[in-house]
Amino acid sequence: MVRGRDFVIVGLTPYDVEFGSNCKNIAEEIAKHNRVLYINRPVDRASLITRRNNPSMQKRIAINKGEKEDLVQVSENLWNLYPKTVMESVNWLNINSIFDYINKVNNQRLANKILGAIERLGFKDFILFNDNDFFKGYHLKELLQPSQYVYYIRDYLVGLKYWAKHGERMEKKLIGKADVVVTNSTYLSQYAEAYNHKVFYVGQGCDLSHFKERAGVGAPEDLQNIQSPVVGYVGALNSHRLDISILEYIADNMPEWNLVLVGPEDENFQKSSLHKRKNVHFLGNKSIQELPQYIQRFDVCLNPQLVNALTIGNYPRKIDEYLAMGKPSVATKTKAMEVFKDHVYLANSKEEYVQLIRKAYNEFTDDRANMLKAFAATHTWENSVRGIYNAILAVERFEYALAV
Repeated sequence: MVRGRDFVIVGLTPYDVEFGSNCKNIAEEIAKHNRVLYINRPVDRASLITRRNNPSMQKRIAINKGEKEDLVQVSENLWNLYPKTVMESVNWLNINSIFDYINKVNNQRLANKILGAIERLGFKDFILFNDNDFFKGYHLKELLQPSQYVYYIRDYLVGLKYWAKHGERMEKKLIGKADVVVTNSTYLSQYAEAYNHKVFYVGQGCDLSHFKERAGVGAPEDLQNIQSPVVGYVGALNSHRLDISILEYIADNMPEWNLVLVGPEDENFQKSSLHKRKNVHFLGNKSIQELPQYIQRFDVCLNPQLVNALTIGNYPRKIDEYLAMGKPSVATKTKAMEVFKDHVYLANSKEEYVQLIRKAYNEFTDDRANMLKAFAATHTWENSVRGIYNAILAVERFEYALAV
């Protein structure tokens, strides 16, 4: 356990987003025993123009003008900084040397604002925690001089087109100079170990407080006329992450089953032939509070991921949500899914999906449901952050041993 320390957290997710995020959850857990300064992602020049009328951008414009406070206390030990600066939009640049120069200017602007907030709060010997931002966090170790620089990898972002141009080059270098690297999947740990030997797998935390069976609660209205057995998925229907062909195959080869998809659709899903199948039901986007009511009515849950650079190393939080409700689940076999191999049926093909859905349904018992719930309950933010603490302390002890 790390107690009574100061942490500065930077990353890609601002604290005032409406949805949950790893970075926010980690910050709130750390703040239970330490002081935390959470830095919002600064405004960039392009977004200032294209998103000017967005309420979130309007808020940041007002802060930059001095009309609102830039440093907000969220709780007893947690502060949120809105950096009063503008970052230059540089990702489109093709020449590495020009990108590197302007990116360093951006880092300096951000560092100046962080240093000002640190001084106001009286932070000392702080630990800098960077949530996957290999651009704006690239020079912060040198500019802020933290006692430890922790780089957290929770997504293989360089697999995305936006980050590919400069991301792979920048992230490898950043991993190499971090004091500690922590990851939420074994795949990402193996990736990072090629550039730094101080890499620690810390698992994934989940807020499963909403995902509990609710006795006596009826089925949602739009599920009441859909007959069991039901195989279902909840989450964004994103064709870059999900394999539409697997869903089509399930619908065609399991006509006695109903396939229920709960979540917002991207354009490819909207145009897919799934909409023409009578046993496929798109129920649209639901709030996180509503999702358990749908999962509770599924006989088997799905996560039909595509296997690509974007998904292969990512931890699937939705699997924990399914398991927390004691539901048998079938998912695509990936490196990141190895941690679930004893609790989830893992498929290598669309044919295996059909076989394993039937197997999961036929083998299901109350005892197995309880085992799934108990396993999901171990994936807490407390446990994940304890892993981060252990990594920090292990490196500190190692460096101390070298010094003496």
